[in-house]
Amino acid sequence: MNLPNKLTLLRVILVPFFLLFLLVDAIPLHGVWALVVFAAASITDALDGHIARSRKMITDFGKFLDPVADKVLVFAALIAFTELGLASSVAVVIMMAREFLVSSLRMVAASNGKVIAAGKSGKVKTAVTMVSIVAILLLMALMDAGVLASTFPLVTVSGVLIWICAAITLYSGIEYLVQNKEQFTGSM
Repeated sequence: MNLPNKLTLLRVILVPFFLLFLLVDAIPLHGVWALVVFAAASITDALDGHIARSRKMITDFGKFLDPVADKVLVFAALIAFTELGLASSVAVVIMMAREFLVSSLRMVAASNGKVIAAGKSGKVKTAVTMVSIVAILLLMALMDAGVLASTFPLVTVSGVLIWICAAITLYSGIEYLVQNKEQFTGSM
């Protein structure tokens, strides 16, 4: 297994540790540790792609595992936020549904010998979602460390950020389906 694939696998392995720190408030500074682990996992995402491309180490295993690892990390955070009352389950389901639809469409296209690249709105969706998750984790860490008062409206701020993500995700999914509607031609 090459280095980029090991980094991708590390991202998946870090998810349970991230969830442990995020959800177990008996751990001292658990919010800080959750942020650190999420940041480390996110850094592996940037590193694995860079190394794979620059050293020509792109593999089929990496092409498969990298997006799966990304989705596992992001949805672990979003589902945990739902459990903590920081995200609407409806917003999270919208985001999950979009990922299932887009992944399914990509599989259909691949079975027809076509590769569908990520569009601009999909990249914006990913960036906004990652920034929002990190912002929420940072606010939690600051509250956990006593830098922000316990009266800080974390639930409201988090809720707004997650709904912004859901709206961008919904737009991105609709745009993706419309732009690739030819994949459905003759299949209904």
